[in-house]
Formats: sequence, structure tokens, C-alpha cells
Amino acid sequence: MFERRLYYHVDWLLLGAVLLLCGLGLAMIYSTTYNATQGTAGTQVTTQVYALLLGLLALVICLSVDYRALADHSLLLYTLLLATLVYVLFFGDVRGGSRRWIALGSFNLQPSEFARIGVALVLATFFGENRRGARTTGDLVVSGIFTGVPVFLIARQPDLGTAATLIPVWFGAAFLAGLRLRLVAALALVAVLAAPVAWTYALEDYQRSRISTFFDPQEDPRGAGYQQIQARVTVGSGGLTGRGFLNGTQGQYKFLPVAHNDFIFSVLAEELGFIGVLATLSLYLFVIVRSIEAARLSKDRLGTYLVVGLMSGFTFQVIYNITMSAGLAPVKGLTLPLMSYGGSSLIATLAAFGLVLNVRMRRFTN
Repeated sequence: MFERRLYYHVDWLLLGAVLLLCGLGLAMIYSTTYNATQGTAGTQVTTQVYALLLGLLALVICLSVDYRALADHSLLLYTLLLATLVYVLFFGDVRGGSRRWIALGSFNLQPSEFARIGVALVLATFFGENRRGARTTGDLVVSGIFTGVPVFLIARQPDLGTAATLIPVWFGAAFLAGLRLRLVAALALVAVLAAPVAWTYALEDYQRSRISTFFDPQEDPRGAGYQQIQARVTVGSGGLTGRGFLNGTQGQYKFLPVAHNDFIFSVLAEELGFIGVLATLSLYLFVIVRSIEAARLSKDRLGTYLVVGLMSGFTFQVIYNITMSAGLAPVKGLTLPLMSYGGSSLIATLAAFGLVLNVRMRRFTN
């Protein structure tokens, strides 16, 4: 458990930057759900505040318990993760055609959001404990199986966006373990060759529509291409300094669907402008660089693998959401970590940063 002397080694700068992003997210959720007629914001703000409090509790727990003790139980945690994902497939709540949630009273838990932590822990244990990385191709295959099972279960919900965030977790840990670039090239070639088959048999009609309208949104401007068109309009209307808090038109008048969730960054660009975008991107860059520094300073390989795995998934999600919000990537239900509305996403992300802080803090322990 937490040793009092370790308090002095907590990375308060990283924690402060994470909390700043959470606060900025709350402000944008307030803006996108604000009702000018009633003078109040939507209930999403209150829900997000509760999620933030639970997330801070999760962060403290993940910070307090030695990450090596968590790694010792990584297989158990991984098994529990798979059990909840299987449970969701059969008994989860259905919304919008997807079965992703477990109803817990007034709170809906989305287990897939915690998959990155479970996979990162089991991969860090597999590569870092009593090993010198990936000694054989078989080690990479086994690690791929560890990742592939939850990817398959999450994709079946269906939730390809969240499933895709597990692949960078594996790639980050595997690359650090010795994944060779020629093998990466071979995997990329296989993916390209398999693309036509996946397009025909693996993707649903709405998923194919999203990809095709990405290249030509005007193909279906009132349907599949609508979100992408509105996202570009929202980002472009911000200018240098933005329209001001609560003064955006796309978010305030609901021209941009689910603005408080998938497209929170588009609203930020409209209200705070290029200056606000630059400041937010700088915060995210600081968080990522500071976390990677924690991996470099780690006292053992286990901590390094854990941080690299977690931050690979986090970085991918940030980059994809921001490029999607700017109309530069196909629309996919993928939140912006720490900022978008979503209780499970916020709690899981803060728990992950608790582990990152844990690794950096314990570099001075025996």
C-alpha cells in the first residue's frame, strides 16, 4: 500500500495537467448541453462530475497499490475482464443497436473502456517478468492472443472504435519487447490483402457507409456524411480566438450531433478558436511526453511495459478523435479521453493515469 514517504515523489505536474483537461471537458460539456431558454445545462454535467469523483478515487487506488502487486494478479484481472465482456454480449443493455453496457442502478458501466488497462497489465507481466522481451515469434503470437480475445469480444458488441484502441496497446508493448519492423511490414501487407474480404464480410452496412462518405461527404450530406460536414464547419468557424464560451452556433443549436461526446473537440475549436486548440493540444502533448518519461525512469521492465502500453492506447485515441473532429478521419464512436462525456471512459482513463503515476513514484523504492 501507499508509503507516506512516497508522497514527495508523486508527479504533481502530470496530475495537474490531467485535471486541467478534465476541467476543460466539463466546461465544454456544460456548453454543449446548455439550454439558453431555461438557463441551465443538461444532466450530463452532473453525471460527469460524479464520474470524475469516482475516477479520482480509482486514480488514488491505482496509485496507492504497488503496480507489481497488481501485475501479480494480472491474469485474474484479465479473466474478470473477459467474463464481463462475455456477460455484456448476452445480458448487456442495448442502445442504438449496440450491446455495450451493464446497468448498475442509475449508472451504466461499459466494461470495454477498462480493457486497455487489463490488456496492458497482462502484456507488461508477460513481457516484463522473468523475460528479456519477446525471445521468440511465439511470444509475440501469445501476446497477440491476449490482445485479440478482448478485441473480438468488443467488436462483437459491436464497438469497433474501442476494440481498435487495444491494438496500439499491443503494438507499443510488443515493439518495446523486440517486434521487428519487417514483421510489422508483413502484418501491414496481410491487412491490405485482407481489406477487400473485411469490407465485404466483416463490416456492417453503416460502417462501410461511414468510410465511403469520409472520402466524399457530399455523397450523403443528410445521412452518413452529415456529422463530418458539420464537424468541419464547427472547427472552421472558430477562427483565431473563437466565438466565446456558450456562444458557439453549431454546438449550442445542436447542428452537430452528440457534440458533448464524440465531437467535444469540434465545439472547443468553435468556442475557443485556434488559440484554445493550441493550448489544449499542448496539454495533451505534455501529458503524453511526461508519461513516456515515467516509462523511461521506471525501476523495472514491468513498469516500462505497463506505461508504454497504456500511453500507446491513450495517444491513439487522442489523435484519432481530434482528426475525426476536424473531418480528417472517418467518423467512429471514439471519445476524446478526459474531455468527452462518458463516465466509464473517464473513470478508466483516470485509473490508467493512476498506474502511470504509480510507476514514476515508485522508482525510488527497493
